[in-house]
Parts: sequence; C-alpha cells; structure tokens
Amino acid sequence: MKRTVILSILLLNLHVAFSQTVNKLTTDKNGNELLLGEISKSDLTQNTFNIWFSKHYDDYLVNKGVVKQIKGSLKAYEIKVFLGTWCGDSKLEAPRFYKVLEAAKYPENQLQVIAVNRTKEAYKQSPNGEEKGLNIHRVPTFIFYKHGKEINRIVEHPKETFERDMLAIVTKNKYTPNYMAANYMHYLLSSKTLDSLKLEEPILVSRLAEFVKGSRELNTFGYALLRSNQTEKALYVFGLNTKIFPYKYNVYDSLGEAYFETKNYTEALKNYYKVLSLKPDDKNAREMVDKIMKL
Repeated sequence: MKRTVILSILLLNLHVAFSQTVNKLTTDKNGNELLLGEISKSDLTQNTFNIWFSKHYDDYLVNKGVVKQIKGSLKAYEIKVFLGTWCGDSKLEAPRFYKVLEAAKYPENQLQVIAVNRTKEAYKQSPNGEEKGLNIHRVPTFIFYKHGKEINRIVEHPKETFERDMLAIVTKNKYTPNYMAANYMHYLLSSKTLDSLKLEEPILVSRLAEFVKGSRELNTFGYALLRSNQTEKALYVFGLNTKIFPYKYNVYDSLGEAYFETKNYTEALKNYYKVLSLKPDDKNAREMVDKIMKL
C-alpha cells in the first residue's frame, strides 16, 4: 500500500512537471498545424512549419560586420521570444532572428521561445501563461533581459534589421521599440489607477495622437487586455481610442464588443449604432444590434 501511494505521488509530480514544460502540437479551426507553449528551433523545422522556416532562414543574409560588434555583448543578455506559428510576421522574422543569433554564437540555453494562441479565448496566450504581465500585444516580441530585468524589446519587426536593432540595445544607444503608444499605455495602467488616468484624459489623448500607429495599435492592445480578463482596463483603452479616432468605425465596434462581453447591452448598442452611422452597411454591427435587441 505504501509503495502504491509513493508511486502515485511520483507519477503525479512527473505529470505536473511535464504539463508545465511540454509544448503542444495541435491544429486550428481550419486544420492548419499550430504549436503552443515553449518551443525550440527543432520544433520549427518539423512538420509544415519547416516550409516557411527554412525559406526565410535560408533567404536572409546576415550582416557579419554588425554581428561582430554585438557578438561579445549579446551573451550578457537573456532573450525571451513570443511568436505565433499562425502569424505572418512571426513566420518571417523568427527564422531571421535565429540566423542572427547563430551567427553571433549566442548561447542556446539563454534563449526561451514561447508559441502563443490566436483563439478568442486564448488571444496571444500560452497554455502555461508565460506571457502574463509582459504586455504581449503583438507577435513576434523579442525581450532582452540582463540580470533578470527587462532592458528593451523588439516588437513585431526590427526598425532597421535585427543586427542593427540589437546593436542599439546592447551598446546602450537609444532604442525605442515599435508601438510606443501601446507600450506607454501598459506603463500607465501598471503605475496609475484608472480614476487618475481619467482625470488626465484630455492631455493623454493629444499626447497619444502624436505617435500612435493608427487605430489598430490600441485596439490590439485592448483585445490583449480583454482576453486576459482585464476588462476594466480594456474598456478604458477602447474608449480612449474612440476619442483619438472619433471617425473610425472599427474603434466603436471594438468598444461595443467589450461592452457586450461584460453584459452592458445599453452601451454596446450605443456603440454599434455609432458604427452604423459611420458605415451603414456594416454586417457585423447590424447582426450585433439584432442580437442585443433579442436579448
């Protein structure tokens, strides 16, 4: 009996440890192969993933001169990558990133790569939750750490090339990643209360309008918040976006969806009517109005 109990405990511990580290090969609703969780290069060079990985890896010409400049300094950093094997940008940039790291002889044990999902229920999330608290609103995202502290990141794609972007990061030159409006909002939401941000809203709207990359930037960030159950923050971001882009129908559609999911049907209806005032033939808005009226 005692042996049976001990064996059961050992098997349970093995199951827990395995479930926390293993990646998952699955398929999406269209039957396309999908990786989820922590992965390595070998995972990306198997199955259908190898078709796009090998092409973009082989096609990329590494700037050896710049790599020589970062080779020594880069090893002082740990790197964490979030990508989606369903994502066009990830398919293009991840192979290039691997090729640059290999040219720089970067230690493989200092690199962690996590594949995230794209479903509504797990939007840009990993089965083991490695993305939590890291503001992963775009993929791929490449985060550079030193002594456990984030130093900088490359978001979605390099501003120049991976070699030159990394040179700017590791030599302590000024480097500002893409999507600064979303990154700035993440900082504000982490350091201030929603009530205090609402008081600063007029100033914040004019400030964000200067460097936001279109209406989709904060919308995507808002969905990352919404799908991770940070609904109050998501509603605030979607609402802020309607003030920055008051003539864009898609911002009202997103705000309407967020209100609908929080069962605030009055506000949801108001925003879907706004969509129709800007785009009278919008099929989704018409369907949502009908759905809400039935509710």
